[in-house]
Amino acid sequence: MGLTLTEKILKAHLVDGEFVKGQEIGIRIDQTLTQDATGTMAYLEYEAMGVPRVKTEKSVAYIDHNTLQSGFENADDHRFIGSVCKKHGIYFSRPGNGICHQVHLERFGIPGKTLIGSDSHTPTGGGIGMIAIGAGGLDVAVAMGGGAYYITYPNIVKVNLTGKLSPWVSAKDVILEVLRRMSVKGGVGKVIEYCGEGVKTLSVPERATITNMGAELGATTSIFPSDEITLSFLKAQERAEVWTELKADDDAVYDEVIDIDLGALVPMAACPHSPDNIKTVEELGGMKIDQVCIGSCTNSSYVDMMKVAHILKGKTVHPDVSLAIAPGSKQVLNMIAENGALADMIAAGARILESACGPCIGMGQAPNSKGISLRTFNRNFLGRSGTKDGQIYLVSPELAAASAVAGVLTDPRTLGEMPEIKVPEHFKINDNMVVPPVAEADMDSVEVLRGPNIKPYPETAPLVENISCQVSLKVGDNITTDHIMPAGAKILPLRSNIPAISQHCFTVCDEDFPRRAKNMEKSIIVGGSNYGQGSSREHAALAPLYLGIKAVLVKSFARIHRANLINAGILPLTFVNEADYEKIGQGDEIEIANVRADIEAGKTQLTVVNKSTGAEIPVLCELTGRTKDIILAGGLLDYTREQLSANS
Repeated sequence: MGLTLTEKILKAHLVDGEFVKGQEIGIRIDQTLTQDATGTMAYLEYEAMGVPRVKTEKSVAYIDHNTLQSGFENADDHRFIGSVCKKHGIYFSRPGNGICHQVHLERFGIPGKTLIGSDSHTPTGGGIGMIAIGAGGLDVAVAMGGGAYYITYPNIVKVNLTGKLSPWVSAKDVILEVLRRMSVKGGVGKVIEYCGEGVKTLSVPERATITNMGAELGATTSIFPSDEITLSFLKAQERAEVWTELKADDDAVYDEVIDIDLGALVPMAACPHSPDNIKTVEELGGMKIDQVCIGSCTNSSYVDMMKVAHILKGKTVHPDVSLAIAPGSKQVLNMIAENGALADMIAAGARILESACGPCIGMGQAPNSKGISLRTFNRNFLGRSGTKDGQIYLVSPELAAASAVAGVLTDPRTLGEMPEIKVPEHFKINDNMVVPPVAEADMDSVEVLRGPNIKPYPETAPLVENISCQVSLKVGDNITTDHIMPAGAKILPLRSNIPAISQHCFTVCDEDFPRRAKNMEKSIIVGGSNYGQGSSREHAALAPLYLGIKAVLVKSFARIHRANLINAGILPLTFVNEADYEKIGQGDEIEIANVRADIEAGKTQLTVVNKSTGAEIPVLCELTGRTKDIILAGGLLDYTREQLSANS
C-alpha cells in the first residue's frame, strides 16, 4: 500500500511513537518561525530552558504583528527579540520586511521540511510542500532547543481538484468552498492534502492562499505536492537548489476524499461572524459597503497585488468607501513600486499600509460602527476587527477591488476580460532586512535587552491531589481564542506582560471575568464544542493560568488550544455525555477528587462532582504518557527542565 505525501514527510521525521492512526507521534522539526505577538513569550520560555543555541536547521523571528508603536511596549519587545536572536542563533526579520508567512514562503521554506510556528497560519508553508504546523510558543521554544514536536497521527483528507478556475474566480474561492463543505471544526485531527490534475493549474501563491486558510478548518495542516510549479517559483526566488519533487504514491489510501471541480466555482464570501458562513456573490446581492481591506498572509502576494492594481487603474475608489492595501512583503512592495502598480493604487485613492498584518490582527483600520467591511483576510470573528458590531466579510482580492470602486458588493465577473497575470520569472531579491545571528564564539558578547513591560512566565506548580473550586465562567460553542484573549491595538502590546494582559481575558464574553476569577484564586471554565478554535496564541492559556484556572471542561477542543492548555498545566476535560453540559452552571461548586492519583494511574475517565446540585458528571481526561507527565509536572516548561536536568 502506497503512502500519502503527508505520511512520507512525517515518516521521514519520526523520532518518537508508533506510526499508527490516532497515536501520538513525535517529529523532528527542521525550521521554526515566530512573530512578535507571540515571540517575546516564546523567547522568554526558550531562555528559561537554558539551551545556548538553537538546534534547528533554520529559525526565524519576524516582526509583523505589533508594528503600531503607540507606546514603548512594542518597540521594547522588538528590541528584546532582536537581541535574543543575535545571541542564540536565530535570524531576525526586521519590521517592514513583511508578514512572516509571506516572507517565509518566499525566502526560507523548503519542500519536504517540517516547520512549526507560533502562529496558526504557519500551514501557509504547505503551499510549497512542507509539513508546516501552527503551535504554541512553548512548543516552538522546545523545538528550537532540539525537542520533538508531538501531534496525534492525523487522518488524511484528499481534496481532489479537477478542471481550472474560471476568469475572476480565485484561490480564495477554493478554500471558501472547502470551508463551506467541512466547517470550522471539520478539519480537527486531520491533514488536508490537495491532489488531482487541477493542482497543476494553481501557482504557489494560490496554493499558499488555500493552505493558509486550512487553519480555519481546525486542520493540523494542509499540503500541496512539490512539482514543476514549485520549482518555477523557487527558481524565480533564486532558490532552485532546495527543490525536491514530492507527491503521494498512486495507490495511497486516504481517510476521506472530497472532489472539487474548479471550473464550477463562483466568487464567494464568508459572512459574519465565521469563516464557514459561506454565500455566493449572487446570494448576497449588491449590498452597500463601507470599507475594503486587501492584504494579510492570505492574499498579499505579488500576483494578488497586480490583480488589484489592474482593477483600480484609471478609476477612483467610491467616495463612501475606505480602501486600505497592505502588500505582504518588502519584496512585493518593491516590485509593485518599480513597475507602476503601486502608483495606480495610490492614484485610485487607496491607503497604502506597511507590509505587516495590520488590520487582520486588529492593529488599525477598525471599520465604522456597524460598518460592512470586505477583507481578503482569513478570519472574521466577532470584534476581531476592533469594532464590536463590525460586519466583516472575507473575499478574494478581485471581488474586494471591484467592490471598492463600485461602492457595493460587486461580482468581479462583470469587469470584462481578465488579463493573465503570472508569477514573475524573476523576483527582486534583497534580504537586507534579515539580520543573521552572531557566530557561536561571539554569543557571550551580546547583551539581551529587556524593557519594563517584559514580565516572566507565570508561576506554575505540579498537579494537586484534589481540585475543589467554583466555576468562574460558562460559555457556549465555537469559542475562539479571540473570545478568550482578544487581539487589537490596545491589547497586543501587553503580550509580554501576562499580569496586564490577563485583565482582558474573556472580556468579550463577560467583562467581569478577570476580576471574578482572580478573586476566586482557583476555578474552572465550562464550555461547548470546538472550544479554543482560531489562533495559536498561547496567551489564551497563559492568561487563564495566571487567573487561577485549574481545568477547562468542554464538549470538544480545538487542537492547538488543547495543547496550549496542557503546556500551561491546565487540565483539559471533555464531557463523556455532551448533555451533561446542562448539569453544571457558572458559580457552581465542583470537586474532582484524587485527580493526581487517578492520572498517575493512567485513568482516562474521572468524575466531576457538582457539590451545588449533587450531580456526578463523568468526564474524559485523555492524556498520553508524555502529556500525562507534562500535566503532573505543572506544564511543559517544568517538564522540559526536568528532562534537561535528568539528561545533563
